[in-house]
Amino acid sequence: MKKITILLGSPRKNGNSAVLAEQLAEGARDAGGDVRFFNLHEMGIGPCKGCGSCQDPPGSGCVLDDGMREIYQRIIGSDAVVFASPVYWFSVSAQTKTAIDRLYAVGGGDANVLGGKEFGVVLTYADADPFVSGAANAVRMFQDISGYLGVTLRCVVHGSASEPGEIRSNAGVMEEARELGRKMAQ
Repeated sequence: MKKITILLGSPRKNGNSAVLAEQLAEGARDAGGDVRFFNLHEMGIGPCKGCGSCQDPPGSGCVLDDGMREIYQRIIGSDAVVFASPVYWFSVSAQTKTAIDRLYAVGGGDANVLGGKEFGVVLTYADADPFVSGAANAVRMFQDISGYLGVTLRCVVHGSASEPGEIRSNAGVMEEARELGRKMAQ
């Protein structure tokens, strides 16, 4: 059974990226996956202090004692990590970016426990154009992160919706998210 960790970076519990992430989770569960959500907005995760302690020695962990500790433990044992975020100001939400920065403690240098895992990305944005909205910037960031870490970027699912839950009316994107979950669990 593959373990999939979903990092939900939206401050809206029922926002569009949360809806797509749940679709992905349902697809993964249907295929026998073990799925766990982390709602980053509720976890009190602080920003990286840039102290470098996590790299001296490599893998020694982050000095901050917050919600990332639980995430680290789950990610280390996971086969795949999914980042689900709305696009705010031409990239991922602050909650998502903060968690990504903090992954340096387990993904940087010689301490990289993420190599060989799969990443999935779920993005929602208001403008119909992924370039105008900034979704293309977010996708590029995940491409670069994946290359650096030696991670397989399995798939990016993205869709346009403004009002909370509006993405449900986009049957194609809803099915894409569900199918990504199935693929990640197999």
